[in-house]
This record gives sequence, structure tokens and C-alpha cells, in this order.
Amino acid sequence: MPFKYGIATMTRVPHAFVRVRADVEGKAAAGISADLLPPKWFTKNPDKPVYEEIFEMIKVIRHAATAAIGLSGETAFAVWRSLYQQQDDWGRKENLPPLLTHFGTSLVERALIEAVCRAAGKPFHEMARSNRLGLRLGEIHAPLREKNPGDFLPPKPLDRITLRHTVGLVDPLLDEHIEPANRLQDGLPQSFAACVRTYGLRHFKIKVSGHLDHDLDRLEQLARILQREAHPEYKFSLDGNEQFKSLADFRVFWETLERTESLKEFLRHRLFVEQPLHRDVALRAEVAEGFAQWPNRPLTIIDESDGTLGSLPAALALGYAGITHKNCKGVFKGIANRCLLTHLEREKPRTKWIMSGEDLATIGPVSVIQDLAAMAALGIQSVERNGHHYFPGLSMFSKEIQEQVLAAHTGLYERGGLGWPKLTVKEGLLDVTSLHKQPFGAGFTVDVEKFTPADRFTPD
Repeated sequence: MPFKYGIATMTRVPHAFVRVRADVEGKAAAGISADLLPPKWFTKNPDKPVYEEIFEMIKVIRHAATAAIGLSGETAFAVWRSLYQQQDDWGRKENLPPLLTHFGTSLVERALIEAVCRAAGKPFHEMARSNRLGLRLGEIHAPLREKNPGDFLPPKPLDRITLRHTVGLVDPLLDEHIEPANRLQDGLPQSFAACVRTYGLRHFKIKVSGHLDHDLDRLEQLARILQREAHPEYKFSLDGNEQFKSLADFRVFWETLERTESLKEFLRHRLFVEQPLHRDVALRAEVAEGFAQWPNRPLTIIDESDGTLGSLPAALALGYAGITHKNCKGVFKGIANRCLLTHLEREKPRTKWIMSGEDLATIGPVSVIQDLAAMAALGIQSVERNGHHYFPGLSMFSKEIQEQVLAAHTGLYERGGLGWPKLTVKEGLLDVTSLHKQPFGAGFTVDVEKFTPADRFTPD
């Protein structure tokens, strides 16, 4: 199903797996990670051909994987720190944006974490909280010096996570909006209204284009549907997708929404606004002045501007309310960011800080499971999940992998009407208890030899 996010519409996309073999305290262990290679997100360059961006992503992954060979350290964090620095130095020489550069770092990092968890025989949440991964928080955020993750992370991971359903820019809102030729016969709800009814959704992420008239009309339609179909206490976030060139432009947009009578009740259900400003301007000094002159602004957080280890403190200093977590931006960085926000909440309990869970169309058999495992350990309750909506479950993978997922993650996955596994969503919730029994994600061995080696991949 087409997914329009920002300047791109995804209709098909490569999926990359990275495998790491490690010696963990004398014990051989293997770990795996995976992710989509989504053009027009890491760079958002409208002029670069899609295939060039895909090969660029493969390039950064291969460099990180090659740089990791032979690295050693006392802990997983120490190895990651060394890899991060090597990858960062290389990315600067190649003139690559840090968000793209460290996409490669994150894939190696995730696979390494799984290998270490597997060798220890412990799940990710326990390894993170007890700091058996060796995270030195002060090396990422100075105020956390002498602190450990266990000082800030929840004592137990979440068992249920609220699915925040994405409304893409070209998603059909009602069944009657779907042309007969575009109707999918996969047994899954296709229109927005059908998804609300089928899954019992309560949280939503609504993407806007930045074109006021178009967005006003679409938001008014969504408001009517939500009033009719959703739980009375529904919540939504608004994703600006970097569509605004200045804070002044976004303020005009937002204040127009506030003056629109038909949206007044709808706007009372908002959670926050995600990355309205283009990354080129989002962290400039003048944003602080604009925020200071707009005291009743909506809570606003960054996403695509989160390219470095210092992005969160920089954003908070300007007046942003927080940041997103996605595994593709880094697990250790995400843990440190969560700890910093909890630290700040304790210092200023009346100030609201946000760490939201967001999705880059993550899917199984590995990516979405590892992502949810991290969200549960960090205590992030509301998490955008869109991969299950735009892709038909695990239908694109082999029967062997499908059965492995069903066996390992009863409660999270179920067999759909056409036989392949799909996420189980009940009353808008995901049951993630199966993740707490696995090292970090899958809990089974994925036969990666059956996939195309990166050096033989050619996008068609």
C-alpha cells in the first residue's frame, strides 16, 4: 500500500540484514539486525535519484560492518564507542549527513547488542537496566556522569504498548475513497476509518504537507471520522515532516488551525508536533527567540534533526520539548536520551519532556521486534507503528521465517486470513510480553544466506 511521507511515496523498498559474530567473554555468539532502506528520509534531497540513495545507504552499512571487524572492548558500549568514532570520521570525510552515516553504525550496534544478550542468556531490558552492556552515560550527556541506566529506566519493561497509527499523506480516509482498481485483497483494513474500527485504535500520527488549504480540508475530514469512530479520549501527534522553512511559517499554519472552528475540539486531543522545521533550520539559534515569543505554542519535538549525540541537549536549549526514538538512530543514544529526559523531569517536575516512539515503516522478522523491545525497556508507551499497515504482514518472507516468528512471538503476531503472520492489535494495543523472553528481538536464527548479498543487489 503506498506510503507518502514528506517528499517521497514508498511503494516498494529493499530490506537489509546485518549479521555480527562476536567473541563475548570467550563465548562465540551471533547477532542480527535489519531495516528498510527508505529513500528521502535520511537526506531528503528531492534531486537525487532513488537508486543512488539506496546505494548510499548500502555504502554506509558496509563501511560500518567492515570497520567493526576486529574491534574489541571490555563491553558492548566500548566497542560501539570505537565504531561510532570511526564511522563519524569517515562520514565527515565523505561529506555525508550524520543521520545517514550512523544508520550503518546502528545496524552493527543492534546486531552486537543481540549477540551480547544471547551470550549472557539475558533479555535486552535486563541487560540495559543492569548496565551489563557497559553504557557510560556521562560520555554522551555530561549531567549524567557517575550515573547508570538503572537510575533512570523503568524497573520493568512495558507489557503493552499503545499503537499510534500513521495517517500517510495519500492514505484513503474512507472505504468509498478507494478506487476499485486500488482495492487490496489481503484481508487487512485499508481505509483509515476501517483501521480505527478493526484495531480499536486510540492513538494516531497525522502527517501534514505544509500546504494550508489541503491540510485544513484533510484534518477536518479526519476530525469528523475520529469523532464518529474513535474512543472519546483518542490522542494524536502531528508530523510536520520538515515541511516548514521557518518557525514563523509554522506558527502561521498552527494558529490558522487554532482559529478554525471545526478543529477546536480535535486540537484538544493533541499530544505534540514532530519536526515541523526542515533540519537545515530546526536547530538554529533564532528558533529559541521564536519559541520565546510564542509561549502558548504546541509541544514540539525533533526527529530528523537528531543526527548527533548532542542533538537532544541542543534542541532542549532552544525550547523544544523532546525527541523521538527509533533504533535506526541508535540504541545506546536512545537509552542515554531517555535517561537525560528522566533526569531533567526530576529536576523540574512541572516541566513536560517528551520521548516518543516513532517508526520508519519497520517490519518483521527482526526490525520491528527489536524496535519494540527497546521501546518497552525505555518505557515509551505511545509508539508509531506503520510497517504493519503499509506492508502485508510477513507475506514477503519464507514460510520458514513466518513459522519462526509465530512460534517465538505468540501474542504479538497471529496468522491472518491469508495464512501469513501479521501483528496482533487489540483495542489499539500490542502485547509485547514475548519480547521479554528473547535476547534482543527475534529469539531465533534467521537464515540470511537465502537473501541477496549486498554486493550483488541491483534495484529494479
